[in-house]
Amino acid sequence: MEAKIYNQKGKEAGTIALPEAVFGLKWNADLVHQVITGMQSNKRAGTADTKGRAEVNGGGRKPYQQKGTGRARHGSTRSPIWKGGGVAHGPTSDKNYKKKINSKMKAKALLTLLSAKYKDGKILFVDSISLENTKTKDAHGVLKNLSAVPTFGHLTYKKKNNVSLFTPEKSDTTRLSFRNLENISLEMVSQMNPLDIANARYIIIENPTAAVEILSKKLG
Repeated sequence: MEAKIYNQKGKEAGTIALPEAVFGLKWNADLVHQVITGMQSNKRAGTADTKGRAEVNGGGRKPYQQKGTGRARHGSTRSPIWKGGGVAHGPTSDKNYKKKINSKMKAKALLTLLSAKYKDGKILFVDSISLENTKTKDAHGVLKNLSAVPTFGHLTYKKKNNVSLFTPEKSDTTRLSFRNLENISLEMVSQMNPLDIANARYIIIENPTAAVEILSKKLG
C-alpha cells in the first residue's frame, strides 16, 4: 500500500509505504462497537442522582381518607405520580458504568477504524507542520492550503470534530496555534484512541514515517 505525502502548502512531497497490518484491516463492526460503547461508558461521570419516594422529605401522612371522597386511593404525596414526589427508576450515583476493555481489543479497533478511514480517503499524510509564530491565523492558513488536496476540500468547515491532527512529537507552537480553531483537535499519535478516530471526519497525520512506527507498536 502506497500513499501520497503532502507538505503544509498542500503540494505533493513524496510517498510512503503503509503496512497492511495498520491501514489494510477488514472492517469488524462488532469489535468497533464493543470498544466504542465501552469507552463512552467509561467517560461517564456517574454523578447523576435522583431521589426515590423513600428518600424525598415528607409524605408520611396519608393525604386524605381512603374512601368517601370519590378520588383515587393514595397513601403518600411522595408517590412518583404526585408533583414533588420521588422519581421512579431514575439514575443513582451509586451505579457503576465502568466497563473493562482489553488492550488488544482496543488496539485492534483503533487500527480497524484507521483502515476504514484510509479506505474512504479521509486520512491525509503531511510531512511536517512548522509554524514560526504562535498565531491562529497561520494555523488556519495551513488548513486552507491542505484543503486544496483532492477529497479534502472541507477541512476548513467550522464544524466540531471536523478534523483531528495527530503529531508524533509534542510542539507547543503547533498546539497553541491550533487550539482556538473549534473545528480541529490536536493530539499525539501515541495517545490516539478509537473514539477520536470515530468522531473525526478527517484525520491528518504529521510525519507519517514516525507515526506509522508508533502505530505498529500498538500491535505488540
